[in-house]
Amino acid sequence: MENQTIIHPSAVIESGARIGSGVRIGPFCHVSADATIEDNVELVGHVSVLGATTLGSGTKVFPMATLGAPPQNAKHTGGRTTLIVGANCTIREGVTMHTGTDTSRGETIVGENGNFLAYAHIAHDCVVGKNATFANGATLGGHCEIGDNVNIGGLTAVHQFVRIGNNAFIGGCSAVVGDVIPFAIAVGNRAKLRGLNIIGLRRSGLPRAEIHLLRRCYHTLFDHSRPVAENIEIAKSEFSGSPTAMKIIDFIGSRGKRQYTVPPLKGGAADDGDDED
Repeated sequence: MENQTIIHPSAVIESGARIGSGVRIGPFCHVSADATIEDNVELVGHVSVLGATTLGSGTKVFPMATLGAPPQNAKHTGGRTTLIVGANCTIREGVTMHTGTDTSRGETIVGENGNFLAYAHIAHDCVVGKNATFANGATLGGHCEIGDNVNIGGLTAVHQFVRIGNNAFIGGCSAVVGDVIPFAIAVGNRAKLRGLNIIGLRRSGLPRAEIHLLRRCYHTLFDHSRPVAENIEIAKSEFSGSPTAMKIIDFIGSRGKRQYTVPPLKGGAADDGDDED
């Protein structure tokens, strides 16, 4: 039957684990007593689902992935914390995702439709939005906040507590130690902004006029002749009629006192678009 759950005889499913309909659990998998596997999830083989982990419906997990291991955080005292993975995610070989810390947020959340390639890592207390793409070896430190539709290139490391805004693109082999504004491209060690993600904006269907407006907003916010706080106030006044621009402005304005926003590369291109669009 189409919705029949199939569990390989070599798999270990602890008593108390909640298994949905249409689930396929391959050889040598381990599902802990506190785990929830929703409908139509597939664990290909050699997958460990530990702790209080929930895998959303339709998610597919490939061999050697470990989901829900305790946080790598010395402040964790051993209390019950959770990992929640949204529906229809693809989690490739060797991916690791940890639960939250009991002295902090207490949960790690991964949105729906994510694509996490081999050996990507999501640390404790992170929040990852929907439609994320993490290339091979992309790594988040603890407490990161990643927006929707974010792409992180291979072998890129994101420092703990960093925020990356919606629709941002992080180039491969980068070290990201500060917040990255929405719709931007950031590359390098340490990463710097290389302009707006023009290709992504085009693909999202944003009108040409709105893309040009975002470029003007970007230049206003990162005008080195004025303090950042003054740039924010000018941008609020000039671009208040654009919801898309306000997402960037509000993102910068909402940073904490100790947070650092990744700036543009000095002497580099202002943005990666062209004036023909």
